[in-house]
Amino acid sequence: MGRKDKKAVWLSMLVIPVFFSGVFAVSFSPCREAAPPQITLEFWSVFDDSDVYTPLLAQMKADYPNISINYFKKDVTIYEKELIDALAAGKGPDIFAIHNTWLPKHKDKLAEAPTTMIDEKRFKEVFVDVAAQDLINEGKIYGFPVAVDNLALFYNTDLFNSAGLSGPPATWSDFNNDVEKLTRRDASGNILQAGAAIGTARNINRSTDLLGVLMLQGGTKMIDDAKAEATFDRMVSSANQEVFNPGLQGLRYFTGFANRNNSKIYTWNSQQNYSLDAFVEGKAAMMFNYSYQIPQLRARAPHLNFAVVPLPQISANSKKVTYANYWPLAVSKTSKNQTHAWQVLGWLVKQENLKTYLDATKKPAARRDLIDGQKSDSDLGIFAEQALFAQCWWQADNIAVEQIFADMIESVTNGSATAEEALQRGNQQTTLLMGKANP
Repeated sequence: MGRKDKKAVWLSMLVIPVFFSGVFAVSFSPCREAAPPQITLEFWSVFDDSDVYTPLLAQMKADYPNISINYFKKDVTIYEKELIDALAAGKGPDIFAIHNTWLPKHKDKLAEAPTTMIDEKRFKEVFVDVAAQDLINEGKIYGFPVAVDNLALFYNTDLFNSAGLSGPPATWSDFNNDVEKLTRRDASGNILQAGAAIGTARNINRSTDLLGVLMLQGGTKMIDDAKAEATFDRMVSSANQEVFNPGLQGLRYFTGFANRNNSKIYTWNSQQNYSLDAFVEGKAAMMFNYSYQIPQLRARAPHLNFAVVPLPQISANSKKVTYANYWPLAVSKTSKNQTHAWQVLGWLVKQENLKTYLDATKKPAARRDLIDGQKSDSDLGIFAEQALFAQCWWQADNIAVEQIFADMIESVTNGSATAEEALQRGNQQTTLLMGKANP
């Protein structure tokens, strides 16, 4: 999450190059255009320290010497409120990071990308699919992605070796078998070693993302086409016309690992240590997380032997799906320099410039033409490839939806509701949110 960095970094850049007739020296040319005005843009983001942009500074100077960027790294825990308050007061940034789920609730604060710069067709050619799903609405583009992180499986190689497992699971069926072999319980049924951190909500990092991707993998349609109501409690038809409820199956599968009656796969409960801590301590053999956790895990536990593999899928032949979680860059609708701000973002996401950024931050690429270059990276390769099939869904308020999904999970695991009741209530609450967002 990073510490707040209030130190401003000034990046000098040119908007319009000065052209002149070749028959005159620059200093005497009567055709020389007036120097463009000096412009300062304020740029807010999270996670990236100011020195990330240092290698880009020299490149930017050559093209944009009359624009200065005042960069601030913000504390992610208070970032959204700080941003909203600043924009409301007319003192907000020109360029700022948004979470990939924020377009539904913050679209009124975002400027549209000029159609002369990029259109929907070109956007989809350049960036991975999920970026278009998250950042384009009614044909209008509201941000540029710089990276697309996504959910993968982390596993403890020492615990796998000790259990006689030659490799990690590729499907959920394999995952079930591995959980059974890796879980250790005492005579009273108390969990001594968890096969995986899965089954509950609030002691598992990004638990609601995992539930969401289980639903998506099963073919759940999370909302209707009009973006007016939630539909993740609905029945669907399979290719062979079998009618089933993938949302319900996803919720049942997830919470089944915290059900004591599931003797084979019972591996987790609300009394377990927080998932990240349990994994670091060797008390959980597997967990699900994002690429940004890799350096944090190594810093916390240098001697922990772990590896990362793709998120398990329903089967080897099923459509691959993982869950996206990333921070695109957008332009404020109230900025007095929207054109210049979009020019800066356009420059930043050019192939060579974005590569410089990604090399510095160690994040999985959002540009399709940079993915192949990351595939051989021992840390990023899995995430880069998965970015091609990462998905998310249109959420009226991502924080409220996260709470709704956590409540669904907990109401099932604590026995206060059946999976059917929890899913139906969660769907109703999510639909109510959507009505508030679209009065």
